[in-house]
Amino acid sequence: MSEYPIKYELIKTCKQTGARLGKIHTPHGSFDTPAFMPVGTQASVKGMSPDELKQINAGIILSNTYHLYMRPGHKLIEKAGGLHKFMSWDRPILTDSGGFQVFSLAENRKITEEGVTFKSHIDGSRHLFTPEKAIEIENSLGADIIMAFDECIPYPADYDYAKQSLERTTRWLHRCVEAHERKDQGLFGIIQGGMYKDLRIQSAQEITAIDLPGYAIGGLSVGESKTDMYDMLDVTVPYMPKDKPRYLMGVGSPDYLINGVIKGIDMFDCVLPTRIGRNGTVMTSKGRLIVRDNKYAEDFTPMDDECDCYACKNFSKAYIRHLIKAKEMLGLRLTTWHNLNFLLGLMKKIREAIIEDRLGDFKVEFFKKYGYKI
Repeated sequence: MSEYPIKYELIKTCKQTGARLGKIHTPHGSFDTPAFMPVGTQASVKGMSPDELKQINAGIILSNTYHLYMRPGHKLIEKAGGLHKFMSWDRPILTDSGGFQVFSLAENRKITEEGVTFKSHIDGSRHLFTPEKAIEIENSLGADIIMAFDECIPYPADYDYAKQSLERTTRWLHRCVEAHERKDQGLFGIIQGGMYKDLRIQSAQEITAIDLPGYAIGGLSVGESKTDMYDMLDVTVPYMPKDKPRYLMGVGSPDYLINGVIKGIDMFDCVLPTRIGRNGTVMTSKGRLIVRDNKYAEDFTPMDDECDCYACKNFSKAYIRHLIKAKEMLGLRLTTWHNLNFLLGLMKKIREAIIEDRLGDFKVEFFKKYGYKI
């Protein structure tokens, strides 16, 4: 592993659940795991400055290859000194490959062995993303962790297509490895396979056979049931190396985070906290709360009386509701700030529960209070 810039350190395993406590070391510092990564799609976590992200202890953030390629362009960011300097963030960054966006946002896409031809969601211009192109963009951006270009199949997908797709993803990963030039970036492979257990195992075996500093599970949280998602984790994680990070892509609700950690996951990301925050919804210790609702018009208590974030320490539900109704940008900044602080705080509590060998008990306590079914 000495040649890789990304190294995973396993610190402890929870005796109650088997969950892992660790640390991931990168060229821009280390962060504790299990970790939630705020999403900064376009080189900015919506509503938050880099200093504010540090105040809530964000150890790593995620940016999006597709969006930054479209605007302002990866060569401009490279000219600026790379993504870290461009956005003034000196902690670790992960960039996804743009695969999900190519398949979910782009119009008239055509998939071939070479790559994917598609129309821009911005101006309709035509583009070709290949494994080599995705890696070229990510090399220019300069993130610490970069993701391989994979095919994100729709849900549901039939068995034959899911099998063909995962095998193409494996072939694309080989091409990504060949194209990857920078020694200060760690390339992660992505396991696919749809909702088929044998295909998940096949993909995990093929992807992890390629020696990389970390691996991700893709193609989940795309509309399937919770049962299906957990089944896919149960069948996939045992085939992933114990000495490398395991990343579950696109997952961010509290129940998924806790159960994902118990099933052996180290890293998560999702737009959920910023997206629902911009809609006036917050996660609290007692469940979700829609702060823009009329019943909070004269509620002068914090959004969450157990929260120590800037928004909850200084402002009431009534004030934040007023800001949202008046379309003042501060209102949605405060709900976003709170939601990110809530999830990052949840991950800290999860890590503490692992240290104390009581993550199973913590799950029961949290689910009961939040309103989830055990």
